[in-house]
Amino acid sequence: MNHIFPQTPEAMLALLDSWLAADWLRALDVAFARLLDSQAATRGESLSPLLLLAAALTSHQVGRGHVCLHIGQLTSQDPDAILVLPPENAIPEEVGESATVRPSSLLSAITLKDWESALNEPSTVGGVPVDSSFTGSTPLVRVGPRLYLRRFWTYEQIISDGIRSRLAVTVPCNEPDSQAASQLREALDAMFGAEGTSGSQSADWQKIACALAARSQFSIITGGPGTGKTTTVLRLLMVLQSVAMRDLGVRGTRPLRIRLAAPTGKAAARLSESISGSVDALSIGDLPEGDRLRLSIPTVVTTLHRLLGSRPGTRLFRHHAGNPLPIDVLVIDEASMVDVEMMAAVFQALPPHARLILLGDKDQLSSVDAGAVLGELCQRANEGGYTPATAQWLQQIAKQQLDQGYIVNESDSSQGRAIDQSITMLRKTWRFGDNSGIKALAELINAGRLDAAALEPFQGGSFSDLAWLKVRGSSAASSDVISMHALTGSPASFPMKGSLADAWSQDGPFGYQHYLEIMRKTRPAVDAGSPAFDDWAKAVLEAFSRFQVLCALRAGPFGVAGLNELIAEALNTKKLIQRNGSWYAGRPVLVTRNDYSLKLMNGDVGITLSVPASVSAPSRESPSTRILRVAFPMGDGSGGIRWVSPSRLQAVDTVYAMTVHKSQGSEFAHTCLVLPDRSSPVLTRELIYTGITRARNWFSLIVPDEQTFLDAARHRVVRSSGLGELLGLSQ
Repeated sequence: MNHIFPQTPEAMLALLDSWLAADWLRALDVAFARLLDSQAATRGESLSPLLLLAAALTSHQVGRGHVCLHIGQLTSQDPDAILVLPPENAIPEEVGESATVRPSSLLSAITLKDWESALNEPSTVGGVPVDSSFTGSTPLVRVGPRLYLRRFWTYEQIISDGIRSRLAVTVPCNEPDSQAASQLREALDAMFGAEGTSGSQSADWQKIACALAARSQFSIITGGPGTGKTTTVLRLLMVLQSVAMRDLGVRGTRPLRIRLAAPTGKAAARLSESISGSVDALSIGDLPEGDRLRLSIPTVVTTLHRLLGSRPGTRLFRHHAGNPLPIDVLVIDEASMVDVEMMAAVFQALPPHARLILLGDKDQLSSVDAGAVLGELCQRANEGGYTPATAQWLQQIAKQQLDQGYIVNESDSSQGRAIDQSITMLRKTWRFGDNSGIKALAELINAGRLDAAALEPFQGGSFSDLAWLKVRGSSAASSDVISMHALTGSPASFPMKGSLADAWSQDGPFGYQHYLEIMRKTRPAVDAGSPAFDDWAKAVLEAFSRFQVLCALRAGPFGVAGLNELIAEALNTKKLIQRNGSWYAGRPVLVTRNDYSLKLMNGDVGITLSVPASVSAPSRESPSTRILRVAFPMGDGSGGIRWVSPSRLQAVDTVYAMTVHKSQGSEFAHTCLVLPDRSSPVLTRELIYTGITRARNWFSLIVPDEQTFLDAARHRVVRSSGLGELLGLSQ
């Protein structure tokens, strides 16, 4: 070890305290190391300083979204980059040897053997072979080069066991000549048509997804925006329910009990709106008992917390292994947002016979909390990885012929894992045309082919749905560009050509000025009555949802706080709003914490409006007196409005700008992504891709320096985890 490495537990804890003082670590991280040191002292032992460091860093990595600390990476790569210490929000001039010791300096002489020796402490660290049971109660668990907090190792085991047990179940339709297979074939033909594919014809990946999901108790349907994930899962549920209902009265069976869930209230509301009218509109061919079949498909989507029955103040849920959910099929939308702890809770609450279907975009940002479950499970989805037996079954049951590139060599035992046979990637985009700049840019980023030359068409105005705005020079000049774009959407920045140009007069790439004009021009008379004000609120909310500024950071001039203040001041200067305090007419707010008493979920967006006192609730005020109320969509597919007094909203932020993380599960007609003026570990390929794909019709990018954009597109999120290895997806 080098001379600066602390030689005693006390010296190490002092160093960790200095990292805490510099905001490099959380108080929780340091407290965990101190707890282990205290417990060891109680036993009459003294822990290695390196073990105390490992404990604090493991906790730190969980806080950054990793499931574990990868010890091997600390010896083979730059520890500063692995740990993101100093953190991305550290002020460069304050970071140096005089401030506190960097991990790269501290760990420069630490070898893997040193780590293994320090972690050989059975009272504190349980050593477990891969894919092996562990009954100990040590606070830390080591599996090869990975060090876990024990509960996170447990979460991975629960998820792995839940997936493998479901993949091991033999579903009757797997036998092509069985009655169940015949019923599945008929149901698929009724939903998709009886035509098959052969030769050079493109496979129907939606039909393939339904077929593969029907033959397994665990399945994943992934795909980018506009690939038809929602339509596919509705057809899948129709297929599953149709097959189940054919047996009614024969074996005393009942229709499948199906539940739909999403990780956030916003994602749940969006899926509810998407499917509320889709079930009745869906063509079901000549499937028997069509009306009864449609009624058996749920259209209400709940949050996972509500589904499992969260218990306030604890990590526990009402539904668990001892009290499982009374369901047969569970569909989870936006599964990329589900962290490892919540996914483990889902598997614990599912009865053994229940199917689990995950729906989401594998390339989106991972969950805010630890884990990247969907991304890790789908790491080979692009290649397919289907065995010849699976390909043959698909041809017999779904009449779909896979391209040979998606079929593995049967003699290659490292390919064609069981989980690969239950994952389908939808590959055709229906939302964007072939000349869409949004689609082209997203695909380039995902493929890792973005460089300065590839950027030229996007910067040069080759696409009518994409605008590239540079903000160089003084901060005032940057502020002017951002403010003007946020207010108007800068239509002149989009090349006026193609079919989109004809629609601009009615549905152009508006900015925030648009919703404020709707608010001002269409406000009902004071005696118009509550229904009129509900309709007005819906129109204002719809107008607001057409445009959204997104950013990567929370702090700084290019972060949420700085942009919200900048945009609000610009609107105030233009007299589009009148800021007389924290609450004013036109203020958009984002709910940041679930509030079950108000029936508001994290991610819900509302608009503050001036309404007569009689509109939202009985009031002591005169009916003609105007008061401020915040209008939120009901979020249950009814189209209703929930009016809430600002004084009752305890966890909301102004939302002219929101982080890309908060935008997941949403889409906007026009999305504007503002990048900071310097590279940051937060700026990743997944963040850029997620920001771009929130746009439905127009996307604009504001960049101080295109190199920042290129650096971000090259930087992939890789979260340390062992789930892939447990399922044979990685070594």
